[in-house]
Amino acid sequence: MSILRSYFDFLMNYAPYFYYLPDTGTIDPEWGRGPAPASFAVQFLSEAYQAKEFENEKTAVYAKIVELADYLLSIQCVDEAKLAYGGFKSKDDSTYYYSIDATRAVPALLKAYDLTGNQNYLNAAKLAGGTFLYNMQHKPSLLGVHDTYYGGFAQAVTISEAWLVDMYVADLYGIIALKELYKRTGETKYQTMINDSIGFYRSGFENLYLKYSPKPYGDGNWHRTGAGDSLIYDDDFGYALHGLFSYEDWSATVKKVYEAINSIGSCTEYPSYNPMVCWSGYVDVVNRKPACEYYDCVTAGILYEIRNAYDSIALDQSVKALLVKPDNVMFWGVKFADYAPVERKKSTVTVAWLARLLLNYSPLTSIFTRILRVHGRPVTLYCRQEADGSVSYSEAAEIIAIVNPAQASEMLIQPGYASSDVIRVYTVFNIAHRDKIAFDAKEYEVGAVEEFRFQNQLMYRTAVCRRLIQ
Repeated sequence: MSILRSYFDFLMNYAPYFYYLPDTGTIDPEWGRGPAPASFAVQFLSEAYQAKEFENEKTAVYAKIVELADYLLSIQCVDEAKLAYGGFKSKDDSTYYYSIDATRAVPALLKAYDLTGNQNYLNAAKLAGGTFLYNMQHKPSLLGVHDTYYGGFAQAVTISEAWLVDMYVADLYGIIALKELYKRTGETKYQTMINDSIGFYRSGFENLYLKYSPKPYGDGNWHRTGAGDSLIYDDDFGYALHGLFSYEDWSATVKKVYEAINSIGSCTEYPSYNPMVCWSGYVDVVNRKPACEYYDCVTAGILYEIRNAYDSIALDQSVKALLVKPDNVMFWGVKFADYAPVERKKSTVTVAWLARLLLNYSPLTSIFTRILRVHGRPVTLYCRQEADGSVSYSEAAEIIAIVNPAQASEMLIQPGYASSDVIRVYTVFNIAHRDKIAFDAKEYEVGAVEEFRFQNQLMYRTAVCRRLIQ
């Protein structure tokens, strides 16, 4: 509670500013204020307003939500003659109006409306969704900026009508806003906007692409970023997963993308990386390795709902790891090895998401984890990594597992092996086919991994493992 309280105080003091600089005791003048920190702070504070932990803070929380919602109104474009009409400045001194900022602001304004009954907040939300986002989806093709209608959202438009027309998968987060507007208004155009966006983004998203570049501005292909077109931004995919999960739950697409990124573990260059904590700021999804030295702390919060429902083991590990240094993870990025901040900027967006995580989190207490604590034995795990045709293993990681002799029906004994060379392991930790484990001074290769779930919650993973004989 003391950690959650410090996060709460931070948001009350510094939202809607992007960053606080603790070394100088000032906000970051380069970034100033913006819709992202305002919106995510409102999302947390609206939950805090209802929570018993903050029942003595209701008056202050109410006033802060009004302050932040009024700020969003102040940066909304209300000039009907502009293509940016209904959008929000990306920060106070910006001329850019991004689709992603509108997708963030709409749910916040609706939360503020529900709390206060102020019709201006509802009107602003409908203007942002029904006009601005609708135009960002439709206007480029009508104006000849695109060669056709795709269903994705142009990234941004400036107040002087210049377009950034690449379509980023992060805008799947907008499903939340459009779904809420449809529920409140019954206007079918919101449902159509959802259907069109999902229909367009799904294939690129499933193949771990970051954006689509439409003709004639671009080449008409999906792209990632970085050398070799192999890198993605972790938070973009976190936001996209969060949005699609809110609509499809644990669909084949959500499962495929989440597991594809979450199964990318440490590598020789970054042996301390653990995707269970949160995801690397850049992820190389082609060579399947982290592509920078730091965690993007915000993804721990963004992934909360997915992990709480379908990967509670990862959620439990994430919270325990992050709370080792709760002040450090208020910075937007911390290094894998020691959680040292990459840059001395505490992020309001990050703190808002982590505060929501802590407010809603309950420790993992499944029957199997209790069994594991009593009967589990230490096992050393080495995650297999394949890149550029070569195979390597991560640094050693200690996990707990129940280890039993394999049953006769599970064994395929080959020349040079005995029945004692095959074991079955049961664990909650993230093991994968062809990883290597060490147990009782012997090394084994992990076979096909099976997952067992109850009411869609992961209970344990198990695999038959065969001894590695030199």
